[in-house]
Amino acid sequence: MHNKPLEEQQLADLAKKIKAWGAELGFQQVAIVEPDLNQASEQLNKWLADGFQGSMQWMGEHGDKRYVVDKLVDHTVRVISVRMDYLADRNMVAVLKNDHKAYISRYALGRDYHKLIRQRLKALVNKIDAELPELDLKQRPFVDSAPVMEKPLAEQAGLGWIGKNTLLLNDKAGSWFFLGEIYTSLPLPTDKSEQENRCGNCRACLKICPTNAFPEPYVLDARKCISYLTIESKEPIPVELRSLMGNRVFGCDDCQIICPWNRFASQTKEDDFAPRHNLDDPDLVTLFNWQPEEFLTKTEGSPIRRIGHERWLRNLAVGLGNASGSADILQQLEAKAEHPSELVREHVQWAIEQQKLKLESVNVEVIKGE
Repeated sequence: MHNKPLEEQQLADLAKKIKAWGAELGFQQVAIVEPDLNQASEQLNKWLADGFQGSMQWMGEHGDKRYVVDKLVDHTVRVISVRMDYLADRNMVAVLKNDHKAYISRYALGRDYHKLIRQRLKALVNKIDAELPELDLKQRPFVDSAPVMEKPLAEQAGLGWIGKNTLLLNDKAGSWFFLGEIYTSLPLPTDKSEQENRCGNCRACLKICPTNAFPEPYVLDARKCISYLTIESKEPIPVELRSLMGNRVFGCDDCQIICPWNRFASQTKEDDFAPRHNLDDPDLVTLFNWQPEEFLTKTEGSPIRRIGHERWLRNLAVGLGNASGSADILQQLEAKAEHPSELVREHVQWAIEQQKLKLESVNVEVIKGE
C-alpha cells in the first residue's frame, strides 16, 4: 500500500485529537516525543556494568532494542508518552508506624495497572488507526513491558524529570503515577515542554531510604532496594537487610512519601486502583494466615499475585520478625516452622528468633520494674 505523506496541518490536528482522546480514556497527560536515548543508554550500560540490577538479567538483554526504538517496532519515529495517576489513599505513614500492620506499595492495592493501561492504550491506537484507514501505520502500545526506557522517554516528552530517587517527578503531580507508551510511525509534531530538574539541593529521598539503596543521587542499587527484595528477587532476603525492612512486605514507597513534590499529587479517578481486601491497612498476621487458595483468590487481578504464595510468606515472615514482641505473633510463626518450602522456613526461623529476643527483653524489663 502506498502511503501518501500527511501535510503538517493534518499531523498537527491529529496530535490535538490524540491528546483529547487520551484525556477521555483517563490519562492525565499525553505528550509526543522524537526519542533520543543515546545518553540514557550510556547511563543504563554503566548501571549494568556496576551490577546494580541484581538478578534482573533481562535489564541487560535485547541488545540495543531498548534504546534504538525502530529496532523494537519497525519505522518508529515518535513515541506517545502517557501518565495515569494511581494514588487512592494517604494512609501510608500511619501504616508504616504500626509495626503489626503490613505495608504494601500503593501502586499494588487495586487492579493490576498493566491490564488497565494496556487496554486504554490499545483503544487509543485503534482511534488513530480509524482516523487514517488509508495508511499502513506501525503502532504498538507498551506498559512497563518489553525493553522500553519509559522514564527517559517521558522526561523528554515533558511529563516530568527523573529525580534523585530515579523516579519521574512532575511539578504538578509528584510521582504517584504510571507511565505508558505508544511507538508509532506517524511523524507527529513533538512537544517541546521538557521540565527542568527541580530537585535542587534536596536529599530527602536519599536519606529516608531504609536500606540505603542509593549509592549516589540518581543511582539505585536494586540489590538493596526493598521493592526489588520483596518483588523481583526469588532468593532469600539478605540477613543484614531484614531488620531494616520494617513492615514493608510488598514494595516500598518511602522515597515517594517524603518527596516534597508529592504535596501536589492528586487522588486517582480510577475506581480500579481503589484498595481491595483492606490491603491499605492490613494486619501482618491476617495476611500471613492466608492459605494458598485464599492468596490466589484475594490477589486475583492484582500485581501482588506474580510473586506467588511462597514469596508472600517469605516477606511477611520478615515483617513479623520486625514487629514488637508478641506471644501471638510468635505462636503464628511457630505454626509455620515446618512449612514445606525451605525459603519460607528460613525466614520464619529468623523471625522466631527475633520475636523470642524481644519477648525476653520485655520480660527482663518487667522483672526489673517489679
